[in-house]
Amino acid sequence: MLTLKQISKYYASGSAKTYVLNKVDLEVEQGEFVSIMGPSGSGKSTLLNIIGMLDQPSEGYHYFVNEPVHQLKEKQRSALYKQNIGFVFQAYHLIDELTVYENIETPLLYQDVKSSERKAMVADTLDRFNMVGKKDLFPAQLSGGQQQLVGIARALISKPKLILADEPTGNLNSKQGEEIMELFKKLNKEDGVTIIQVTHSEKNAQYGSRIINLLDGKIDSSIIL
Repeated sequence: MLTLKQISKYYASGSAKTYVLNKVDLEVEQGEFVSIMGPSGSGKSTLLNIIGMLDQPSEGYHYFVNEPVHQLKEKQRSALYKQNIGFVFQAYHLIDELTVYENIETPLLYQDVKSSERKAMVADTLDRFNMVGKKDLFPAQLSGGQQQLVGIARALISKPKLILADEPTGNLNSKQGEEIMELFKKLNKEDGVTIIQVTHSEKNAQYGSRIINLLDGKIDSSIIL
């Protein structure tokens, strides 16, 4: 599903280069659940953003569902991302002017899903996340944990092939966090959704089928669970 070859990300200052990622090689098969760990500054979020096409590498080759992402134009990359990837951000990234219902519905608008189908899918998702009573509220009226749940619901609604999660339970209490990780596990095992998560939590990392440890912008180890 995903192949990264010699991926580097650096920032140039004069003739000097500061590497965030340095010649990273990574293969992820369909149906895997990969946890990426490492200390702050090791390049975890940058790697996730490159995989998700939100950032571009300075060097290297990026293939996703047999498409050469490194050769695609921005519009083509955007279409590929919207059709296949759901992103759960650490900082929610909800749209303040939209209600819970409208935030969750947004990915379906990009995919031209019919109105009646959208309503059914949003209703089902609201029910699944126990948010029916909050559907008309705005993000500012929700707690941090509730905003993260909306972000996760939005990422899942279009049934993406790949879910990218950056510290997905960072702002949830332990019970909510466990419920989200169990939901990810179920999506992975029963629905075959590929998941790549960045996490500091050893417990959350154990939900994966493989743990990749980054250190100084390089893959330090890869452990199969």
